Amino acid sequence: MDIAQLHFLVAEAEQTQRLALADVLVHMGVGHITQVPDGHTALRHLTAGLAPLVDAAILDLSLPGMDALELIRRLAELKCRSGIIVLGAQSSAVLISVETMAQAYGVNIWGTLTKPVSPARLEALIQHALLPAAQRNTEGHRQLPQFSFSEVGQALQDGQFDPYFQPKIELETGQVKGLEMFARWRHPVFGVLEPVSFMRVLEQHKRIDFLDWTLIEKSVAACRALHDQGIPISVSINVDPSTLAHPQFMEQMAACLERHRIMADYITFEMTESAVLTTEPHFIERLIRLRMKGYGLAIDDYGTGRSNLQLLARIPFSELKIDRSFVDGAFKKPAIAAVLRSCLGLARNLDRRSVAVGVETKEDWDFLQGLGCTYAQGYYIAKPMPVEDFPAWLTDWRHFF
Repeated sequence: MDIAQLHFLVAEAEQTQRLALADVLVHMGVGHITQVPDGHTALRHLTAGLAPLVDAAILDLSLPGMDALELIRRLAELKCRSGIIVLGAQSSAVLISVETMAQAYGVNIWGTLTKPVSPARLEALIQHALLPAAQRNTEGHRQLPQFSFSEVGQALQDGQFDPYFQPKIELETGQVKGLEMFARWRHPVFGVLEPVSFMRVLEQHKRIDFLDWTLIEKSVAACRALHDQGIPISVSINVDPSTLAHPQFMEQMAACLERHRIMADYITFEMTESAVLTTEPHFIERLIRLRMKGYGLAIDDYGTGRSNLQLLARIPFSELKIDRSFVDGAFKKPAIAAVLRSCLGLARNLDRRSVAVGVETKEDWDFLQGLGCTYAQGYYIAKPMPVEDFPAWLTDWRHFF
């Protein structure tokens, strides 16, 4: 949505500060601004359906009558989807906790800022929040049907599922060092669909292996196609533990690599932290055998599970992929940055490569470079793309660097 069409609410008890915040919004080109001095009035504007509806609100943490903590709780109860920015004179640690609380409630929190607020930082926060929203509007506001298992299965048989690839960049050099595969359904009516449209029904019927093997085959074939074009790049493939644990997995993978003339060194299997950190001996044996064959192993979404650090040190993974919740915007969130540093330190100490997922801005990129992260992925670099689009993108990227 064009910013001139947005309606912002500014809830701040101090009139001078309220006017200053409104001035920032006017400078940005916001079309409609409502100013209120207390929490009760803010709640009424956010939830009473008053026209025009509020798209986003800037809230002082210490609003009179009803502070922002209570207001956030009430907004969650009333299913309000307006974007929320909280400002406060409290420490950054407190504000990070406010953001965490809002996320737990399911509120659409855009971020928090410490007072006195820099106009440039407020504007940057709003612009950053609006960019992903614009990207989501294309896909997220479409009303998609609930696909049945038979529909998804038929689409798999018809070859409608394809791997899309997102580049993985070495932060120190800017060189493209790999591609991560993302599943996409090229639906003949609804266009390109993401996993939210089809994963649940496959999980319910315990047949994710149908999708896994389709995408493994196509990903290895894509790897071969790029090698034939003089681009000897590696590919990371997300795979469900049940697929990897199948008795014939090793033999089927060997046959797949032989068909496409790809060495195991060019293939990395990604699994979530909760899936990998197991004491089941047969599964651990499978991981060891994969590493002995030369395959890479990556722990995805690291930081979102309850890690057994002793077991983590014993699993033969080659990459630690740090969840986007510890990457996106960490440069302005000291508490989150501390967790990010800890994850990167763990990877270094275990002699594993680190991959930061969810790099959305140049600030994220610069911050990760300063921390010594190995690789970066995210929309700042590129969205997932069909393999046929990658060579042209790579040429542009090399010109950029």
